[in-house]
Amino acid sequence: MKTKIVRIGNSRGVRIPKPLLEQAGLDENVELRVVESGIIIRGADAPRAGWGEAAERLRARGGDALLDGPVATDFDKTDWVW
Repeated sequence: MKTKIVRIGNSRGVRIPKPLLEQAGLDENVELRVVESGIIIRGADAPRAGWGEAAERLRARGGDALLDGPVATDFDKTDWVW
């Protein structure tokens, strides 16, 4: 599909037909990346997308252990009642 680059204020833009956006699964947030032959438009990942799966993989590898063991503080010695 061919289209024209249009002026939008001091910027330029491209009008993308709604059916094309729906087919690509794009919503309001996209990422732009310059490549040698042009610009790639792709859907922007949601913040922290995939963090849950990454944390699960880390736990499965045993990488979720504390770096340092617990250290008693003055609170533990004087104020805490077991």
